[in-house]
Formats: sequence, C-alpha cells, structure tokens
Amino acid sequence: MEALKVKYYDLQFSSNMEAHHTDYYKSPDLVVRRGQSFSITLMFNRPIFKGDILNFVAVTGPPSSDYNTNPIFPLSTPASRDYWSAVHETSDSSNVNITVSSPANAVIGCYKLIVQISAKQGKTTSFRLGQFILLFNPWAPDDDVYMEAEEERKEYVLNDYGITYFGHEKHIIEEGWNFGQFEENILNISLALLDRNLKYLEDPALDCSCRNNPVYVSRVVSAMVNSHDDKGVLEGHWDERFPGGVNPSLWSGSVEILWRWHRRGYKPVKYGQCWVFAGVACTILRCLGIPTRMVTNFASAHDTDRNLSIDKYYDSTGRIMKKHSDSIWNYHVWDESWFKRNDLKASYSGWQVVDATPQETSEGRYCCGPASVKAIKEGDVDLDYDTAFVYASVNADRCTWIYYDKNIQERVYCDTKTVGQSISTKAVGSDERVDITANYKYSEGSAKERKVYIRARKKLLEAGTIYTRRAIIGRLRKRRRNARSEASNEVSEDPGVPEVSGKLRLLEPPAFGDDIHVVLTLKNMTSQSKHVKVKISSSTIMYTGVPTSEILKDSVSAIIGPKEEEQFPLEIPYSSYEAHLTKDYMIEVSALCALKQGRKLLLRKLISLEKPPIRIMVLGDAVVHEPVEVEVLLANPLSEWIKDGVLIVEGSGLIEGKLRKWVPPLKPKESISVMFEMVPYRSGTRQLLADFTSKKFSDVKGFKTIEVEDAY
Repeated sequence: MEALKVKYYDLQFSSNMEAHHTDYYKSPDLVVRRGQSFSITLMFNRPIFKGDILNFVAVTGPPSSDYNTNPIFPLSTPASRDYWSAVHETSDSSNVNITVSSPANAVIGCYKLIVQISAKQGKTTSFRLGQFILLFNPWAPDDDVYMEAEEERKEYVLNDYGITYFGHEKHIIEEGWNFGQFEENILNISLALLDRNLKYLEDPALDCSCRNNPVYVSRVVSAMVNSHDDKGVLEGHWDERFPGGVNPSLWSGSVEILWRWHRRGYKPVKYGQCWVFAGVACTILRCLGIPTRMVTNFASAHDTDRNLSIDKYYDSTGRIMKKHSDSIWNYHVWDESWFKRNDLKASYSGWQVVDATPQETSEGRYCCGPASVKAIKEGDVDLDYDTAFVYASVNADRCTWIYYDKNIQERVYCDTKTVGQSISTKAVGSDERVDITANYKYSEGSAKERKVYIRARKKLLEAGTIYTRRAIIGRLRKRRRNARSEASNEVSEDPGVPEVSGKLRLLEPPAFGDDIHVVLTLKNMTSQSKHVKVKISSSTIMYTGVPTSEILKDSVSAIIGPKEEEQFPLEIPYSSYEAHLTKDYMIEVSALCALKQGRKLLLRKLISLEKPPIRIMVLGDAVVHEPVEVEVLLANPLSEWIKDGVLIVEGSGLIEGKLRKWVPPLKPKESISVMFEMVPYRSGTRQLLADFTSKKFSDVKGFKTIEVEDAY
C-alpha cells in the first residue's frame, strides 16, 4: 500500500480568523487565540486507514524537551480541554477536516505546525503545514485574561484608538492616540520584542515557556518598551531640547514608533515620555490579546526614597527648586491590564497597573508592575509587583519646605490630600472620560483612607524599605546658633493655619499668545495689623513639575489692617513665556509670604494656557475603499505671521501611515481651512488625528471619531 502523504493543506484563514476575532490583523500568518479550536483541511494522496498513525507537533521558541513549548498530540476522536488535541471525523475521502485545539494556558507566540505520519513498518515522515500565531484569549472563560462583557472586550482588545488626558486636575485636556495594533507588521514586531528581552537572551527556552502567563508577559513588555537597560523601543528624555530625535509631543500614535524601531534594526527610537511609553505598551499588550487601557493619574507622586512623603523645596525668594529627587508630576500616564493573579489571592485579580516609563528599577530592571489595583486601594504594599511604588503615586503626602541653606530648612505645610487626583481613563464604547479614582483609594480625608495609609506605612517600616526623615526647622535668627541641635528635631505635626491667608487667582482663563493676569489676595485673619513681605516667582514648568525658565520675579510688601484684605495685581506678558513653554503649556506662580513675627505662607497656582482649537469635518459619508473629503479648520493664535505651518494627520483604518500637508501662510489671528482626501480601508468606529505644528508652537492637536460603513 502506498505510504500516506500530505499533498495540500488549507489553514482556512478567513473562517478561523473571523471566529477568533483576529480578522483585523494585517498578517501573512493565521492568527488564532488559545483555548479555542480552529479548523484545517489536509488533502492526502489516499484516505486515512486504520494502521496510519498521525501525530501533530506545534513548535514555538527554541527546541526543548524540558518545557511546554513543543507539544506533540495525536490525531484522535476525543478533544481535550487541558491539552493540545487534533480531532477529525471518520471519512473515506482523502480530504480530511481536522479541528485543532490549544489549552487556555498555552504559550503564546508564533508556532510551526507539523504532522508526523508513521507507517506500520516504523518509518516516520514529517510534513510542515505552515505556521500560525497564538494569542491570549479574553473570550475563553478558562484563560487568565478572560473578560466577561463583550463591550469591554471590544474596547480593551479590539479598539485601535484611545484618548490620553493631560494638564492638571482642574484643567484636564484630552488628545487622541492611535494604537494601531492591527496595522502592517505590528503583530510580528510585538512578538520580536518578546524575543529581545534580557530574560530571553539569558535562557530562551525558559523565557518562552513563561509566555503562557500574562503576569510575566506584561512585565516583559513594561521593561522592553523603554530602553533604559536593554535595546527596548523608546529612549526616554525629559528636557527642553531633543537632539537627534523627535519631540515626544509630536507623536500621535504607536505605529510609526514601532515601525521605526523595526526598520532601524531594533535600535531605540528617540524620544518618549510617559504617555508615549504607555501608548506603545498598550498597543503591544492589546495586540497580544491582553485587555489593556491607558490611565492618567493627576498630581502623581514619584517617591524615590519610598517613605510615602514627597518633599518639594522652594528657595527664600519663593522660586521652586530642583533640589530633591522626589517629585509630583502634574500628571503621569500608565496602563492597566486585566488578568488573574494566580501568584496572589483571587481577590487581587482584575485590573493591574503596568507602567513602561523608566522611573525606578524593579528586580534590577527598569519596569513596573503588574501591581493589583485592589492591592493598592487596600494598602497591601508588600505584594508583587511594585505595589508600594504605585501606592505612593496615588497616596503619598506632600510636604512643602523653604530651603535657606544645607543646614536650615523649614517645613511650612504638609498636605495629605493633594496626590492622586482625578484618575482618568476612556469610557467603554464612547469618548467620555471616566474618573476611576475610587478604584485606587478611599475618599480623601475619610477615616478609612487614613487607616489604609497607616497600614501601608507600617508594612514598609516592618519590611525595612522605609525610613523616617529627620527634618530641620529653622528660623533665620537661629541659623548658626541652633542649626546642629535643630537637625535632630523630627517634625510630625502640621504647622497650622497662618495668621494671614491668601489666594492666587486668574482674572480670566488665558489662551496661548495672551498676556496673563493674576491677582494675589491676602487677608489678615487676626485683630491686629500685620506687616507682610511677599516674594513672587513664576516659571514655565514641565509636566513632571520641574521648572524650565523663570519668567517673573518680584516682591511687594504691605501692612494689612485687622480683618482686612489687600490685592496685588500681577502680569506675565506673552513675550516673557513664548520661548520657554513646554508641551504642556503650563506655568507655575508662587508667592512666599512672610510676617515679621509669625509663620510663613506659600501660595502656588498652576496655569494652563488654552491651545488654539482644531476642528475636523468629514464632508460626506465615510465608506470603505471610497474617497472622502476632509476639512480641517486651523487658527493662528499669535499676533504675528505663521509661515512654516505643517498639518500632520493619521488614523488606523483611515490613512496608511501619515499624511503631511503644508499650511499656507497665516496672518495674525487668522483662521484657515485645509482640505485633503482619504480612502478608509476598514469599517467601524475610527479616530482621525490632526497635529498642527510650527516653529512658534507645537502640539496643537485635535481628533474626530468617524463611523466608516462597509462598501455597498
């Protein structure tokens, strides 16, 4: 009898990928999800007879007999839920339909599928049946990433765009982000990223065998999206200038970044900051099948010394200092991924913080998470991974100090409520912002919140990872005489309510290009006149809270009568700040108020300048593979000509790559319409992003959600 041979195979791309929710991937390979069967057809040279023995081999990663990366499974009739299996219906035909199933805890990655045919004589012949890519499966109840609600699966796995939130908690700005996880080569680049992590280089077989665990995979992605200690995707850079690279504010999505990383031989792309790291990580995690969303934490603490206290220093003129490594960022963007925590109690499953921004090392590498959001809320800071660091980001106390010299520092205020405000993410199925602060902590000022804080601090003290800072309180008249003795005095109480209260208030919300008008109001709270000296400083700042340039310095003094109020107008002209603004268009004003005999008062105000609006209009119905006109309305916010304007637009499913349009010269305060044509190539809800840039300004962005219909 003729030996059984495979003449032809069909991996049934279309039907399999539709059933597995993978039909959006632009991939030359079959893409399926674990824990769910897929069908293939084999055409043999003759029917399968009783003596024919068929075994299938699915191979991923390097050859290894020690791990679960090369499963061998026979052609049989019963299917298995816990193991790989191949099942066929009895047939007299040489064309055989076979159902292949993978367990819900299978290793994800690119597999080679092989069938081994053995005859009675013992000779075995192998036939390669191509390759397929296996992903996590949020639709499979036994998968650790299973998500019950279909609308949430659509949002956190299938949606290829998102919204990021910037500014500060009292002035939240939103911008679109193009995840593009289904675009050309993004899936292969995401898998290549896993093969370039340090643990893979140390032990490839072991690393691949761990890729069945979303805890492990998300941690690898967190490390590899930044390049701080490996050849990761993005190089971080926090400065006013970006030599040899791209200002992070110019990125509007992940696709171009990942393409560049791949094209340049996996050399880090310059540059990224927190929202860029989070956007790229979200793209990769969604691409691999892990439900993920971007989250912005306003007034986000970076607690370098891990004592749950953020110390901010101002000099004796009221100017913010760069002295201490602790900081409070106006906002910080990270990701949350959804999966079980089999390494912890079941109650800690669900949303997990995964932060790809390189801030501190974790187990010797620059990564952060996954940290259970539920553990963060309950103060369980002793749990893996990096829960204490994320807890401090949303719950640390902020202490404000006046720095006179290395021996004399005065704490003027300690605030337990500032850190961790308006924690935000995009809503499911809409572009609305959702406040998820209650997921991270109990209500500020409540007894429960303080109880959790004390619990967290106690755990860190017991673990030896926290120390109690020895503070110095000084008065100018005691500098030399008492500096040494004061160094041993520990501050544990709030300095109390000052005799004079104050407030910095904007007269009107300023737009970019306007002069800024602020009023300082001081009120005497006592029944005696008070002599007050005020030192005023204003600086442009980065979103990390670091000052870049001082743009105002002034001082005033007054005698304020009992229970009376005094006002001091301040002006910051456009010419003072135009050359110094960062991406966030933010300015901090501070006023250090000193009484002749009494406590000091430090007032702060963050000012966000309104960016000129961008209006996007689609002039007709958007239909797959049919051209449609788009109009973008731009405005020059300045009192001078703009002659170098460029409009950059992108959007997955709408435009391949990016489209650049030169903007005609704009007169001062003039508006203009820019027209272009696009041909959508994917139906459904899509996001079109526009970015208007010039040497005079950058990061003027807008986005529009568009419904694209299938072709008739």
